[in-house]
Amino acid sequence: MSLRGEVCVVTGAGGFLGKRLVRLLLEEERMAEIRLLDKHIQLQLLQSLEDCRGDTKLTVFEGDIRDADFLRKSCRGASIVFHIASIIDIFDAVEYSEIYGVNVKGTQLLLEACIQENVVSFIYTSTIEVMGPNSKREPIIKGSEDTVYDCTLKFAYSKTKKEAEQRTLQAHSEVLQNGGRLATCALRPMYIYGEGCRFLLGHMGDGIQNKDVLYRMSLPEAKVNPVYVGNVAVAHLQAARSLSDPQKRNVIGGKVYFIADDTPPVSYSDFNHVVMSPLGFSIQEKLMYPLWLFYTFCFLMEMVCMVLQPMVRIVPPLNRQLVTMLNTPFSFSYQKAKRDLGYTPRYTWEEARRRTTEWLASELPKERERIRAK
Repeated sequence: MSLRGEVCVVTGAGGFLGKRLVRLLLEEERMAEIRLLDKHIQLQLLQSLEDCRGDTKLTVFEGDIRDADFLRKSCRGASIVFHIASIIDIFDAVEYSEIYGVNVKGTQLLLEACIQENVVSFIYTSTIEVMGPNSKREPIIKGSEDTVYDCTLKFAYSKTKKEAEQRTLQAHSEVLQNGGRLATCALRPMYIYGEGCRFLLGHMGDGIQNKDVLYRMSLPEAKVNPVYVGNVAVAHLQAARSLSDPQKRNVIGGKVYFIADDTPPVSYSDFNHVVMSPLGFSIQEKLMYPLWLFYTFCFLMEMVCMVLQPMVRIVPPLNRQLVTMLNTPFSFSYQKAKRDLGYTPRYTWEEARRRTTEWLASELPKERERIRAK
């Protein structure tokens, strides 16, 4: 189903995935207007889109996702919302009230704006982390949307993304102001990599400081299945097309979909090495310390931070939940998205790896210079 002539809103349009989705929409759909919503949109982004903009109007909406009036104005006259914006925090560095306000309250306010402004389709970008892993490090291998897994989420990020996802799915079939109905769905990408991934850039910087040896924080057997950013953007486009199709709308509405591709299962640390080894990086053979020592260190640090919290907020460089995430086999299938959404990865593993490594190569001199200047 074509999105030709539609008006859509992309929240988080200036971010890693948002920029990729906007470009894809411009390249593949002759939309009437794409509204780029974020706290700040760089002029370079707009300039970089000129080569594929065509007749599509690009409108910038800079503001706070917790501002209900701003959201209503952004959604007025639109038919589709891609809600990508969120605070991503794997270190629990952000105050809970802040991350809850953006990730949960912001999503709820955006859903309400859609209802008030008669937006008919809402695609929410969730995360694999709403599933876990749990503190027992129980693995999931090639899980599906029906996989039952006992997990009490620890990260504020995971908890708030889970609640926002639930609110999105519950809003499916809500009655709009004009009498129509809202259709929603949620996409759960695996760990997203590709050009612009700040986590890969951070790992490369750490490796440079360690004499071009990447740190090993994951057991080799703790395999996950990362997904390339270009394929995640394709999945969002397919979800929007499906929600716009009257025959598919009720099939996928109110449902959640894992988004992966054919990137080979590998541990987080070994994935870093796969994409950086062509640049001359090696990797530590074993974990820096035994896993039990990591957990003990994290526990002691958490206790110290708890004692000091009334006086000063300290964020440990590592926590037990992050160690668990990095060392638990946790992979999922995209077959339901393939069946219901018509999603098929557009970029092969070979192409995704090449593009990612080439981008890292272009950033390497700047990273070396930045670290030398410290």
